Amino acid sequence: MPSAPPPIHTPSVRAPSVRAPSVRAPSVRGPPARTPRHPPSTRAPPPPKGRPARCATPNPPQDPPPIAETRFASLSGTGYHTPVDHFFVRNHTVTPVMDAADWTLTVRGDGLVHDRTVEFSLDDLKRLPAVTRTAFVECAGNGRSLFTSQQGETVSGTAWMLGAIGTARWTGVRLADVLRRAGLGAHAVDVMPRGLDPDYVTADGTGLGQVRRPLPLSKALDDVLLAYEMNGEPLPYDHGHPVRVVVPSWAGIASIKWVGDIEVSAQPLYSPWNTDFYRLFGDAYPEGGSAPLTRQTVKSAWELDWGASLDATGHRLTGRSWSGAGGVVRVDVSTDDGTTWRRARLHDAPRRAGWVRWSTDWRPPAPGGYVLLARATDAAGRTQPDITTPNTQGYLFDAIVRHLVNVA
Repeated sequence: MPSAPPPIHTPSVRAPSVRAPSVRAPSVRGPPARTPRHPPSTRAPPPPKGRPARCATPNPPQDPPPIAETRFASLSGTGYHTPVDHFFVRNHTVTPVMDAADWTLTVRGDGLVHDRTVEFSLDDLKRLPAVTRTAFVECAGNGRSLFTSQQGETVSGTAWMLGAIGTARWTGVRLADVLRRAGLGAHAVDVMPRGLDPDYVTADGTGLGQVRRPLPLSKALDDVLLAYEMNGEPLPYDHGHPVRVVVPSWAGIASIKWVGDIEVSAQPLYSPWNTDFYRLFGDAYPEGGSAPLTRQTVKSAWELDWGASLDATGHRLTGRSWSGAGGVVRVDVSTDDGTTWRRARLHDAPRRAGWVRWSTDWRPPAPGGYVLLARATDAAGRTQPDITTPNTQGYLFDAIVRHLVNVA
């Protein structure tokens, strides 16, 4: 790998683009009366290659956005990285199908020197030093249904169990390298990627434009990638082909798919996805909501179907745990609904932005129903609580999950 970025073949520099999205002022209210869950009633196209099928549960056919949840039981024995056909899908609108040869990335804004605009082709990006990072991408609403089933809370949004996460090997270029090549200015503070998927329209007909969400410059220059490969292959359509943003450890909304525009600003930036959504609202939070969501919480999942049937012989039970604050260093498990606990065996070293696989041996003492529990602790000292403080949009569930199984 060269010590300095090689030259890009003449990226164009021109006046600021007129196709930039509008930027709205910060919201100081709670979530809208009707939380937008679905875009306009446009039918989705046939599933492009790479969408989970036999290993995921798709949304009902009347829901246009491609949404599919990974079955954790299907991950047993698949290795560390989630196979593409097992990887969850969460799109806000229909999946755009683009030719990589025609794709361009526009980087613009008053956070660049001379307020200029620079365009990069995919070939331009590939002339920069390539970087491969393993990182999970997880929807902020992962585990949302458990607010209701475990805690009796009413929340809005897609009713995920725990399968709105996947860990992949992402290859691309550092966002920092692209920003510097574009001419990053000394006064830049925020960077806002925008996707090329269709405009998002709420259930009440309010148009919010294309999905976009700002990052502070410090994060953008840290570990963020513009990825064009996933597990060694070009990105599938549902996962952002030809190029997507990957923001390790942060809520999945930050990892914008089909990125086509990046605004670099000398002032803080706002969008509906960091004002009305992806903040915490509810009785435990300020009237205007929490700060915009960033890092993910600590979670654990058993590699078993919900309500799995097991025989009364010995079993090697497996699972995975992860956290956005640091690698998981310890997992404790219980097979008797928390009466007794023991340490699980960890099969991976703690890894920032990754998960650890673990296992425990169990011989059920008798037939009947059992509640399995797993409790992870990360390198920052965070441990899964018994209860998650509720919020109206069901984000960041991190409580210990009650996993029921039946022994015959």
